[in-house]
Amino acid sequence: MTAAQQPFGTWKSPISSELIVSGTIGLGGVALDSENLYWLEGRAAEGGRSVLVRRSFDGKTTDVTPPPFNVRSRVHEYGGGAVLVAEGTIYFSNFADQRIYQQTPDSEPQALTPESPKRYANAILDRQRDRLICVCEDHSDREAVNTLVGIDLKSGAVEVLVQGSDFYSSPRLSPDGTRLAWIDWNHPNMPWDGTQLWVGEIDTEGAISSPQCVAGGLEEVICAPQWSPDGWLCFASDRSNWGNLYRWHPDGGTVEALCKMEAEFGYPHWVFGIQPYLFKSATELICTYSQNGQTHLASLNIPEKTLHAIATPYTSISSPKLRGNQLFFVAGSPTEPTQLVCLDLESGDIEVLKRSSELNIDPGYLSVPEAISFPTDNGKIAHAWFYPPKNKDFRATEGELPPLLVKSHGGPTSAASATFNLRIQYWTSRGFAFVDVNYGGSTGYGREYQQRLDGQWGIVDVNDCTNAARYLAQQGRADGERLAIAGGSAGGYTTLAALTFHDVFKAGASYYGVSDLEALAKDTHKFESRYLDRLIGKYPEEKAIYEARSPIHCSDRLSCPVIFFQGLEDKVVPPNQAEMMVEAIKTKGLPVAYVPFEGEQHGFRKAENIKRALDAEFYFYSRVFGFEPADDIEPVEIINLV
Repeated sequence: MTAAQQPFGTWKSPISSELIVSGTIGLGGVALDSENLYWLEGRAAEGGRSVLVRRSFDGKTTDVTPPPFNVRSRVHEYGGGAVLVAEGTIYFSNFADQRIYQQTPDSEPQALTPESPKRYANAILDRQRDRLICVCEDHSDREAVNTLVGIDLKSGAVEVLVQGSDFYSSPRLSPDGTRLAWIDWNHPNMPWDGTQLWVGEIDTEGAISSPQCVAGGLEEVICAPQWSPDGWLCFASDRSNWGNLYRWHPDGGTVEALCKMEAEFGYPHWVFGIQPYLFKSATELICTYSQNGQTHLASLNIPEKTLHAIATPYTSISSPKLRGNQLFFVAGSPTEPTQLVCLDLESGDIEVLKRSSELNIDPGYLSVPEAISFPTDNGKIAHAWFYPPKNKDFRATEGELPPLLVKSHGGPTSAASATFNLRIQYWTSRGFAFVDVNYGGSTGYGREYQQRLDGQWGIVDVNDCTNAARYLAQQGRADGERLAIAGGSAGGYTTLAALTFHDVFKAGASYYGVSDLEALAKDTHKFESRYLDRLIGKYPEEKAIYEARSPIHCSDRLSCPVIFFQGLEDKVVPPNQAEMMVEAIKTKGLPVAYVPFEGEQHGFRKAENIKRALDAEFYFYSRVFGFEPADDIEPVEIINLV
């Protein structure tokens, strides 16, 4: 069939918002116990509920946590590390009350910890002392207090084991149970700025004594500590600019590198529970590492310090777990949605156990990302993933270039991935070009690239996004008069700053984005309450910089339409951030739309809201850029639209 010639944006696509929310789930939290494999499924169709699922040795799959239980921690607000499966028992944090519950695969959950303003994450089992050891965040006072605690498995009593630092993570017991390792850090550092790795002895009463700092500091990031079977403590450190693997032994006390290379074996500690490597034996590691925006799988011979690639068809790999020669992990690629797989390390055979989407979409509708690097300010090079429009049923009208949607990722200390994403395909299959920008400050390209954003948030990220758009327009791959930018959270701030301080874009969409940096500095949760010290400057000492870079104070410079999406229970970026900006734009007479969602927090989890936001953003651009969507989309009210 000959492709019909039709303007970009008007192409009919089988990738609908309804299809996206009804046919996809989130996958993560992989765990092994005896013959059972466990994982978490985030189900938008169940109001965003996170469900623990079990697969038994015979391949039978069942839900473990029944409704209304929602396996999700709120420590640091971003959570992670919400479930532990050990010796036939499951321990998990329940989102509604943040208590830890315990259950067996065949029983109902029973509360372990009492009702309190405490939250828990990152638990490990200390069987010698019949307790859990985990991170605790106590919200009894105005500012939360973080500690490492022991939780008695019989009584549920909570005992503080380590305290005094602002934050803790990654408690790890030595193989003989006599030592505990952990990571801590203090304001104003974020965990990707500088952390410390500690080891303490466990006395006969179960208390922690004689703590010593093994590695880390104010300008060195430590993550992913793990004891080897023969008593070495391994960890990732970015002391060489790259997050490489190292080890330390209690008897020797010196730190040695295991594999020096320009790659990231570590990760930015946004959430708990990430472990990018595991021990196959005392002499061999199975590890993942990131290089040039892609994740690789490898084995590391520890005595020889040699890395050997393990071939897979995937470009993102996480949560590896090992049983014999079977390696289980969550993976994805530019053409494959996220899936839970089993890799036989001997034969190389891969079995897909669960897919995040069972949708079978014709490749003729799918855009494959292209890694691009482009020049940006101060002679630097920035990186992005570019997706051209793709729909086998349509071709562009002669001489027309596609509208471009620039995505500014959140964080801002995070990174864009090339893993298959139906939401991106939603745009490209309708005739939009799409570019996912890894601006300066993004992780995965070394500490030096990440530090480009120090003191420069609202400048480096904005310039890189605008330069990505300019570059693609200059290359003839996008229409320079139909450039839009969108982002969520910190990416929402980058979006609003780009729209306010530059005239490159003709429209934008802010998802729970920051418009008033000063308000954010005054009103956010503990984990990020000093984040801006490094990204912008100390507050209130540098108040003038905060005001100068806040779109809310410079709304007179904004000259294009914007749509805002906001969860009304958001504690990270409160709703007043969006509402103040909406009022300012409305007063100025520019087209503006506001779509608030009851019951949503920082990021949307309910299927109906995800669907509504996606369609509403597309509808908004159709009105601004003057094309008629092929879909019958529920209109959104656009104030001041002529």
